[in-house]
Amino acid sequence: MNSLKVIFDFDTWQEIFGSIAKNKTRTIITVIGVLWGIFIYITLSGAAKGLDNGFEREFEDMAMNSMFVWPQRTSVPYAGFKVGRYPRFTISNVEDLKRQIPEIKYIAPRNARGVFGGSLPASVVHKETSRTYNIYGDFPEYTKIATKKIFNGGRFINEEDQRFNRKVCVIGERTQEELFDEDEDPLGKYIRINNVYFQVIGVHKYLEGGGFETDGDIFIPFNTFRNLYNTGEYVDWFTIAAYADADVVAVEKNVKDVLKKIHKVAPEDERAFGSFNIGEVFNRISGFANGMTFLSLVVGLATILAGVIGIGNILLISVKERTKELGVRRALGATPGEVRVQILLESVFLTVIAGIVGIILGAAVLAIINLATQNQSDFPYTNPTVPIPLVVGALLTMVVLGTLIGLIPAQRAVSIKPIDALREE
Repeated sequence: MNSLKVIFDFDTWQEIFGSIAKNKTRTIITVIGVLWGIFIYITLSGAAKGLDNGFEREFEDMAMNSMFVWPQRTSVPYAGFKVGRYPRFTISNVEDLKRQIPEIKYIAPRNARGVFGGSLPASVVHKETSRTYNIYGDFPEYTKIATKKIFNGGRFINEEDQRFNRKVCVIGERTQEELFDEDEDPLGKYIRINNVYFQVIGVHKYLEGGGFETDGDIFIPFNTFRNLYNTGEYVDWFTIAAYADADVVAVEKNVKDVLKKIHKVAPEDERAFGSFNIGEVFNRISGFANGMTFLSLVVGLATILAGVIGIGNILLISVKERTKELGVRRALGATPGEVRVQILLESVFLTVIAGIVGIILGAAVLAIINLATQNQSDFPYTNPTVPIPLVVGALLTMVVLGTLIGLIPAQRAVSIKPIDALREE
């Protein structure tokens, strides 16, 4: 009860501010140490979170445990085959991969024209307007791996389109702008792709990080693509998504091992199949961001601890300088608890003030970084922030440290005997 009275007593705070005012320069320099620690923590951990957020934004429409696998040229002779062979994927490989690798959740075979250097884009005509665009042959499963945002009223390719080889297509935003009039609704209209009429069933919105696609690409059913370009059972590449708890690096290796067996490729041939593992890249970025956050925590805590120790030293000096004053207070009836609380209050007050200023400065720097990067769509960085619970936790840690370090000068003040204090000159 007496401790609470001391905390809310005006005279107590007047004495605290008076003590701080007597040693302004020394106090400010020491407080800066605590301030700098929390500032480093907020700034570095927020910056790391911005990198993590930026990568998530770039691939927000792709399954994080997904990958692309495509055939390349062999670099090792094997089973009677020479170097430089091109092992082509087939539809039957899908069931082989699913059967032998249970970690695979979805697999979507894909074909395309105009995407890679070896094929030309398709000639597309509507009325008197003619353009060339990339064409993709896809299964409906592809949208379970890479999101396709379709404008109101439209849809993506479905199982019925695939089963009946329907001549339907999903066009892009740019395709609509270039082929159709401004006020013309493309849904239900027909366009000619390589002199074959296709009905438009949807318009897809361009998404950053949504795979290889652009805002001008056109999607048609895989089987229809096969008939249009006479590709037979061949597949250009596989888009694969593993289960969330699967090791994406191990899944990628298993996929390549199975494909090597199927296509008689040397087990040690690392160039026969190309791949891009989004899950692996994401894990690396997340690991880097977590490492930065941990580093900021260690550096920040070390700096805060050094600053808090400095505050403790200031209070020890303050107690020594106020020996006579403390002796008078004890002689007038102040209890050891009241003296202890006053010293602790001064320690916690300086620590909290330094922490709050450090948090404000760190938040200001993160806001400036956010303003400088928010319009940079080509740079994977956005919204550098620190979660509120972590900020509150850091501040509470500072209060605890300030209290603990304040116990030393507080105990020193309590140990002063009134008669000895009154004798000091």
